Amino acid sequence: MENFIVSARKYRPSTFSTVVGQEHVTDTLRNAIITKQLAHAYLFCGPRGVGKTTCARILAKAVNCYHLTPEGDPCNECDSCKAFNENRSLNIFELDAASNNSVEDIRSLIDSVRVAPQMGTKSVYIIDEVHMLSTAAFNAFLKTLEEPPPHALFILATTEKHKILPTILSRCQKFDFKRIKVDYITQHLKKIAEKENIHYELDALQLIAIKADGGLRDALSIFDQIVNFSKKNITLKIVHENLSILDEDIYFETMNYLHQRNYKNAILLFNQILDKGFDAYSFISGLLVHIRNLIVSKNPDTMKLMEVTDIHKKNYLNQSQMFSESYLINAFQLISDVEQKIRLTQAPNLSVELLLIKLANLWNAIELILENEELQLKKKVM
Repeated sequence: MENFIVSARKYRPSTFSTVVGQEHVTDTLRNAIITKQLAHAYLFCGPRGVGKTTCARILAKAVNCYHLTPEGDPCNECDSCKAFNENRSLNIFELDAASNNSVEDIRSLIDSVRVAPQMGTKSVYIIDEVHMLSTAAFNAFLKTLEEPPPHALFILATTEKHKILPTILSRCQKFDFKRIKVDYITQHLKKIAEKENIHYELDALQLIAIKADGGLRDALSIFDQIVNFSKKNITLKIVHENLSILDEDIYFETMNYLHQRNYKNAILLFNQILDKGFDAYSFISGLLVHIRNLIVSKNPDTMKLMEVTDIHKKNYLNQSQMFSESYLINAFQLISDVEQKIRLTQAPNLSVELLLIKLANLWNAIELILENEELQLKKKVM
């Protein structure tokens, strides 16, 4: 039986040029390598799954590469690069601070730092989840981090920069990794699907990218899950079913009923959703996001803030014209209040049904407010 390799490992970037969506980091690191102006310690910060450890490994490989490309990427062909790619390099040491966070662990690392590399020019120490180190371990690490031997390079990675001591932060060059844009993740998934001969709908890949919330590793894990479920035929319907995501069309239909002041059909639609296995909180959270997207759609400048599939962008634009900004803002506030309370209530379904009645009748309330404002204005004029 052939060994399966998950996409996150199989397609892990091996050069700076193949890292997705972090050009502000990779360009700076490549320039530092080319100009030989490397710092002795780097701190990579950012959300999970955006490329911190990957960039650390590429940097570690590049500083010992014998034949760097003109762009500053490792060649992946010299003895040093091959040793790294085959996990047998003696120049690179990785420490998981989540499980090795004691003073003794750091002292062992400090002892090994004194030994010069036998191959290449740098001994690289990658410490992942460095915020998990104890205060005593941080203090033991301070002197070595500030004045390491010339052959040592430290790369620290963390998802929680605020937990790191200021004395450590001041000794490192800091790079903030960003959430990867939906378009970048979608294009990356598209390339992998084409390489693996997987049939796909582009909107399905976009939905996976949206669900990943800026993390490429999460997107690839979801992608593998969907590929197995769909037998290499990724459709929008399958993604909705497999990830238990409510179809956007449900919310468009709900808002149409509210626009018609037809709370009866809105409640019936909500109960159909419950019959499919979704709970009240899932529905209300999705409705809140839908209202937010309608508000954003009211202005062409803010439409780019929406993370939705291309097929729905036009639908949002059209539906946003049906509602006044005043209605949407008031609806958003009502839904937000219910969302905060719904987990504590004994009757969540009843709370949502009552909310839908209020939203359907919100038109009348707003009209009364507008009429009163007009009357007040007329009185002032008279």
